[in-house]
Amino acid sequence: MLKDQDRIFTNLYGMHDRTLKGAQARGHWDGTAGIIQKGRDWIIQQMKDSGLRGRGGAGFPTGLKWSFMPKESDGRPHYLVVNADESEPATCKDREIMRHDPHTLIEGCLIASFAMGAHAAYIYIRGEYIREKEALQAAIDECYDAGLLGKNAAKSGWDFDLYLHHGAGAYICGEETALLESLEGRKGMPRMKPPFPAGAGLYGCPTTVNNVESIAVCPTILRRGPEWFSSFGRPNNAGTKLMALTGHVNTPCVFEEEMSLSVREIIEKHGGGIRGGWDNLKAIIPGGASCPVLPKDKLEDAIFDFDWMRQNQSSFGTGCMIVMDNSVDVIKAVWRLSAFFKHESCGQCTPCREGTGWMMRVMDRLVTGEAEVEEIDMLLDVTKQVEGHTICALGDAAAWPIQGLIRHFRDEIEDRIKAKRTGRVSAVAAE
Repeated sequence: MLKDQDRIFTNLYGMHDRTLKGAQARGHWDGTAGIIQKGRDWIIQQMKDSGLRGRGGAGFPTGLKWSFMPKESDGRPHYLVVNADESEPATCKDREIMRHDPHTLIEGCLIASFAMGAHAAYIYIRGEYIREKEALQAAIDECYDAGLLGKNAAKSGWDFDLYLHHGAGAYICGEETALLESLEGRKGMPRMKPPFPAGAGLYGCPTTVNNVESIAVCPTILRRGPEWFSSFGRPNNAGTKLMALTGHVNTPCVFEEEMSLSVREIIEKHGGGIRGGWDNLKAIIPGGASCPVLPKDKLEDAIFDFDWMRQNQSSFGTGCMIVMDNSVDVIKAVWRLSAFFKHESCGQCTPCREGTGWMMRVMDRLVTGEAEVEEIDMLLDVTKQVEGHTICALGDAAAWPIQGLIRHFRDEIEDRIKAKRTGRVSAVAAE
């Protein structure tokens, strides 16, 4: 378990002073100029050595992503864009950073932008985050007043400006290229890749888009060294991570913990156990709504990290777990997610625009049992026609929960259809 001295976010619960003075007292903004003076190559190499993988859900190595930015400027400015559009259902970790520990993010923006040759960064914050925006803007203003942003930021010799941009509450704008479109003032619709943002991103200039947590942890990693960070977790799943538990645990919470602990340990230690005990667990969705559901029998020795979840046909995602006990109608839960993804599809790609609505309408009937048994396989077939056939991953996100449902709970779906047809409740459905 993570010791207090190894926590990166020292004010996660807002118990301490969140102002610049408070942040500095807790060790932030300490020797920032010295880190920057070690140069771009050193910073990027340290980030690669730390093994940090993107904290927004995809888990792409952060240092590698930074290294894609052109080394020399061809006349175009470089940009860092921070994705604070935290709209994945059940995910609320970045919110705590911006609300209570904003200086970790601001210092991270300065260091990361320097490493990528960017003199400006934009934080794109979710439309619903009103108080978070106020807290973050107040912190940015403090940093300008203290000379930590602007000309010769933090006396590092690097000029740097940080802008906060408020979204309007669209889930699709959490996708990096749709975010860039929205930031430029257009409708949030994903772009085709290539070109990738590192070649032509914001305003057609080299851009890196990173999650809030990925940027906020980098100053501490650079101060304490990559060996310290990579000492947590399994190989390829290094570091500490903000995680959350929601649903049927006794104490829902957001917390910082090391990677690669067991699912059961996390639920017991931080969640206070499952409501009604471990045997009352039915399933979890590991990291936000777009990850396939995992049933209890898969969770006895489950490890909470990127690789284990991928090997077991799910995804670690944002690390914010939805826990469901036996009172949950899992078919209805997945139907609700399919309705969400249908609503949030931007409609640009035909498979997603038509497929999300089609999947939701079949799910409508599966919930009530008014479908045919053959439709289960037909629905699975349609998810495969949507998955991997769209510009962005929203099509995949809509398909995966349904695939997980059919993979693990097909008998429940069939029983409901049979019960509807015969008017009798079968033994499985009556449990």
